[in-house]
Amino acid sequence: MGNAELQSIHVHPVKAFRGLSLPEAVVEPWGLAGDRRWALIDDGGKVVTQRQQPRLAQAAAELSPGGGLRLSAPGQDPLTVSVPEPAGTVRVEIFRDTVEGVPADDAAHAWCSAYLGIDVRLVHMDDPATRRPVDPEYARPGETVSFADGYPLLLASAASLDALNSLMAEGEHAEEGPLPMNRFRPNLVVAGTAPWAEDDWTRLAVGNVEFRVAKPCGRCVVTTTDQTTAARGREPLLTLGRHRRIGGKLVFGQNLVPLTAGTVRVGDPVRILG
Repeated sequence: MGNAELQSIHVHPVKAFRGLSLPEAVVEPWGLAGDRRWALIDDGGKVVTQRQQPRLAQAAAELSPGGGLRLSAPGQDPLTVSVPEPAGTVRVEIFRDTVEGVPADDAAHAWCSAYLGIDVRLVHMDDPATRRPVDPEYARPGETVSFADGYPLLLASAASLDALNSLMAEGEHAEEGPLPMNRFRPNLVVAGTAPWAEDDWTRLAVGNVEFRVAKPCGRCVVTTTDQTTAARGREPLLTLGRHRRIGGKLVFGQNLVPLTAGTVRVGDPVRILG
């Protein structure tokens, strides 16, 4: 365990769009800088994800200086989107939470709606320090989160993915594997641990930044979505259901909350503190 290190870093500028791999990232209290500060909502204000729209896997958003975006997707001309002025907000429903978001300009709404073929709007979280608390059942006072599913960061283990792929290879849908890590859309991928070692962690340091483990990550249908083609299969949920059912959830990865600020870099040592 002494050689555990950070293998890769991923941010998803728009929730449910393709992720970006980065050599380093600033850790903010609510997650990695640039991660899931934007999301799509439908005409009722509910966040739209790959659960409903698997084609979002093929849409990409690159970060621009100042927090803006450059959007691209199959069949669409690229579009540059600026951070909107926080003049007015709209209600955003994300799972059990209702938060405020700032709408992007009309061109962004039109671009996203044209791609999906449904009426959607692109919204920005202007102030993640105040907009959305972490689930109080697993949070400490003052902890907040962006438009991520529920927690500031998601950590996954390369060894656990290898173990899961080995289990899948023994199943009735072995032809669907092996699966790449992007099925699980993590922020931090750790190498050099034993498979499933992360189940027992409560605190860790990546380089000089400390995190606490809030809870295991229960997985959904998004993991069955090929992040390149947007096609859906049966795995990994079948194999997770057989081997990784913990507390009523199909578990892969751990949700983290930062305890300190700083920058994490690929190759940083990972130390388990508890």
